[in-house]
Amino acid sequence: MGGRPSSPLDKRRQQHLRGQVDTMLRDLLPCYREQLAASVLRQISRELGPQEPAGCQLMRSKKLPRVREHQGPLTQLWGHPPRWQPIFCVLRGDGRLELFSHREEYENGGHPLSSVALTGYTVLTSQREYLCLLDALCPIPSGEHTQEEPEPLLEMPVNFPLFLQHPFRRHLCFSAATGEARRAWRLALQGGIRLRGTVLQRSQAPAARAFLDALRLYRQRRGHFGEDDVTLGSDAEVLTGVLMRELLPALRAQTLPGLRGASRNRAWAWTELLDAVHAAVLAGASAGLRAFQPEKDELLAALEKTIRPDVDQILQLRARVARRLRVEVEGPLESCLRGRVDTQLSRVTQKLLSTVGAVLSTVQTLLAQGMDRLSRHLRGSPSSTRLRQEVYSFGEMPWDSELMHACYREAERSQKRLGQLVAPFGFFGTRSLVFGAQDLAQQLMADAVATFLQLADQCLTTALDCTQAAQQLEKVRGRVLKKFQSDSSSARRRFIRGWSLCIFLPFVLSQLKSSCKVELPEFEGEVLAVGSPALTIEGIYEDIVRGVLLQRIDGDEETEAQRGTCPRQPGSGAEVQPLCSQPPPGTSTAASRPHLSSFPSDK
Repeated sequence: MGGRPSSPLDKRRQQHLRGQVDTMLRDLLPCYREQLAASVLRQISRELGPQEPAGCQLMRSKKLPRVREHQGPLTQLWGHPPRWQPIFCVLRGDGRLELFSHREEYENGGHPLSSVALTGYTVLTSQREYLCLLDALCPIPSGEHTQEEPEPLLEMPVNFPLFLQHPFRRHLCFSAATGEARRAWRLALQGGIRLRGTVLQRSQAPAARAFLDALRLYRQRRGHFGEDDVTLGSDAEVLTGVLMRELLPALRAQTLPGLRGASRNRAWAWTELLDAVHAAVLAGASAGLRAFQPEKDELLAALEKTIRPDVDQILQLRARVARRLRVEVEGPLESCLRGRVDTQLSRVTQKLLSTVGAVLSTVQTLLAQGMDRLSRHLRGSPSSTRLRQEVYSFGEMPWDSELMHACYREAERSQKRLGQLVAPFGFFGTRSLVFGAQDLAQQLMADAVATFLQLADQCLTTALDCTQAAQQLEKVRGRVLKKFQSDSSSARRRFIRGWSLCIFLPFVLSQLKSSCKVELPEFEGEVLAVGSPALTIEGIYEDIVRGVLLQRIDGDEETEAQRGTCPRQPGSGAEVQPLCSQPPPGTSTAASRPHLSSFPSDK
């Protein structure tokens, strides 16, 4: 389950997979080029257009998104035949899990036995649940009787199991020594999975937005209008996931009938084959995107030079075509919204509001708790060593998986109900949605912590005694909370708008496909006459639908807020009370901030 035997793919299969990847890239890259142009136009028009009246109040944290490195011994089920063996695991800050034969090998700088990118994995802690999953992977056909062979998972029940399951990769089966160790690993691994999964969603680069839009259009042209979690990961990982889903039915038909043995042995053999196919497809996708990179860089530079001088003319033409086209599509669009969307929009908006509201309220509470703890230590005349520990611990709050779990749990609680509400619209990306809320919580916490430490360093001097310093920190606390409330209110609105669009826009486009898209060719000549790759009639059409849908979403959100149907959000003026007086676990002794941490006591 952990080692890497020789690939079960023969040369013929490997060549076939390379052909599949090449075909997919040939179909995708023209759309990618179009979306790069559209993304550059969008960025330039945003720069030149009217700016929002209120920007971010908090300073932006300069720390890159990461997970806190975690390491320790585990027992892993691996080998042929599989058996439980001790292993030393290290979770890197970029979300890679490295496996070493023992601790000394890691400490001496040795190479890991394997390194696993955690993209797309799910953490399970129930042995029974995992065994049921294995049984469902390769059920024995009815009428076939197979002698069940002894299996390590059945012979040795695991007290503290930790399973990493992936739909297309080999599973990783671990066991921790204690429940506390398993919990720490579970939280750390979940953080690594989320970090690697949302790399494209977090990016502000035009190329990232262009890639996601191109992939959506690529799938829509093949009849797939719904949103799901396939966009989690890097560009190569996303393409691999899309192609693996396309290949899966044929792989099942060709492979499963030939597998023999007990059902779980069959399941392990199946996951090993999938792992080999996944690796081959990922290698091909990575190579194809690397080959496209120089062209992409040149194209982005050329688009910037050609679009910026003519941006006013391009936008004027776009607006003129959009006005005419909207007249044609307005009737069917309004009919679709009234009949299929409006009845459920308020319920979805309310659930999104309550979810993100609970997450941000918890962030604010933890932030206030951390600032209060620093003030208490100053008033208590602490030793400089202890104060340095507290300052460092405060600075690490956004990356403390145990502490931030209180925020992340609020997002997870809504996942099942949200899934039920949005499934009728073809949206199956609730994991991505939950990750988005958790990323938002971590980013706002990081910005607030960075802002507090900066303001504290500006106002604290060694001329102040501890009581005066604590009073200054109270003022800083108030300023930071006001800034946090402003930013969280804006972030909440962006979250509602963005995810409501992800839920409803593909559905509306699919409903209008037969009635509205037939009208597009008559407008295409006018767009092509401009000669700008940044304008396409399909893009203008989608922008019209998106704009009308956003008006509905904004109006519904405002109505729900006025009704008071969601919890009080940060910014509502509610008092924030610290959760408890205990410091968070994992306090480090490393020094950090020179002014605050070196402040003398009153002794």
